[in-house]
Amino acid sequence: MRILVTMAKLVDTLIGPAVMLLYPLYSSMRAIESPSPVDDQQWLTYWVLYSLITLFELSCWRVLQWFPLWPYLKLVFCVWLVLPFFNGAAYIYENHVRRYVRIGTGVGSTYSGLQRRVMQMVSLDARRSIEQFLDGHGAEALEKVVRAAEKEARSRSRK
Repeated sequence: MRILVTMAKLVDTLIGPAVMLLYPLYSSMRAIESPSPVDDQQWLTYWVLYSLITLFELSCWRVLQWFPLWPYLKLVFCVWLVLPFFNGAAYIYENHVRRYVRIGTGVGSTYSGLQRRVMQMVSLDARRSIEQFLDGHGAEALEKVVRAAEKEARSRSRK
C-alpha cells in the first residue's frame, strides 16, 4: 500500500518527462520529416506553450511551491496538449493564437470556415488525408462530402 501512495505522489516525476519531453521530441522529429505542415503546427505550438509554462514556473516558483497540485495540473494540461486524441496544442493555436498573430499564410488560412471546423475535429493523420483529398479534388468536393456527412448524421439522429 505504501508503494502505491509513493507512486501516486511521484506520478508527475515518473510520467512527466515521457509525456512532456520524450514523446513530443519523437513526434516533432517525425513532423519535420513529413511533407504535411499540419503536424508541424501541432508540435511547434506545443513547444511554444511548453516554453511559456516553463517560463511561468521559473518566474513564479515561490508561489507555486505553496500550491501542491501544480505539478499534477501541469501534467494533465501537457497530456491534453500532446495526445493525438485531443490535439490540444493545435486547438489552442486555431482558436486562440491565430486570432492575434497573423504572420504569413499558415495552415488553414486558405480553408473556408466549414473546412477549418472539420480540420479541427480530426486527428493529424486524418488532416493529412484531407489535405491530399483537397489537392486531388478541390475545395468544392470537400464541402460536398462534409454536407453529405452532416445530412446523413441528421437523418440517423432522427431514426
